[in-house]
Amino acid sequence: MKTPRIPVVAWLTFCLAIALSASPAGAQQPTPSPTPTPTPTPTPTTAEPYQPRVGQPGKDVVWVPTPEEMVGKMLDMAAITSNDFVIDLGSGDGRNVIAAAKRGARALGVEYNADLVEYSKRNAAQAGVADKASFVQGDMFEADISRATVMALFLLPDNLKRLRQKLLDLRPGTRIVANTFGIENWTPDETKTYEDGCTSWCTVMLWIVPAKVAGTWKLPEGELNLTQEAQMLTGTLSNAAIENGRLRGEEITFTAAGAQYTGRVNGNRIEGTVKTAEGERKWAATRANP
Repeated sequence: MKTPRIPVVAWLTFCLAIALSASPAGAQQPTPSPTPTPTPTPTPTTAEPYQPRVGQPGKDVVWVPTPEEMVGKMLDMAAITSNDFVIDLGSGDGRNVIAAAKRGARALGVEYNADLVEYSKRNAAQAGVADKASFVQGDMFEADISRATVMALFLLPDNLKRLRQKLLDLRPGTRIVANTFGIENWTPDETKTYEDGCTSWCTVMLWIVPAKVAGTWKLPEGELNLTQEAQMLTGTLSNAAIENGRLRGEEITFTAAGAQYTGRVNGNRIEGTVKTAEGERKWAATRANP
């Protein structure tokens, strides 16, 4: 008996039917997961270097720099030398400090804006004076200025008014130079306004910190009683009124009863010369209540 022949197509259909019947009812073939789209890597950006803007607000002032030509004139009036220690309060972009350092002085800028501090340091490095010019972030009213031999300032009248006593407490002979704005109740020792080529902020003022002499002093010829307002002096010598009394640092001058007194204050003692109609002689005074 011959085995019946099954056509190829029928055989394949039969095998497929068996395979399908072996799968659980309702089963679905797994769907391939989609290929994830890669997230693009952000391109790094370089931050722009900080640049100050004229008129930008600060803690106590807006930033308006002294014109470069006036910086030099301020330092000229202060007679900066390599022996000086210059301090600028509210030092901004550091131009006063850097200019002083270029003249050989050591100089310090105190600035509240931390960005301006770093900007000033970069400027000092570029100018080649980073070894002499330094900058710190801080409040101008809290800063220690006791080391200063020169203060170079461009501040508003209200700022200078608040700093007045602190400046008067500096060592006698310390020079204070400022642009445009003066110190209330403290007449400058020198003032100069520049007109040739200067269009704004053109006045420079200089103060010399006076010694403190208010009170009673003993002289062989009597008592010297002095009242002091900054560098200006009034009072009496014995019964004679003092005229034209003035201090310039430790140097004292006044007139009493037609005699012209000049001298130097050294702590609790004054020594000098007095000119009278009879000639010139030495004089000395000692503070009554040191």
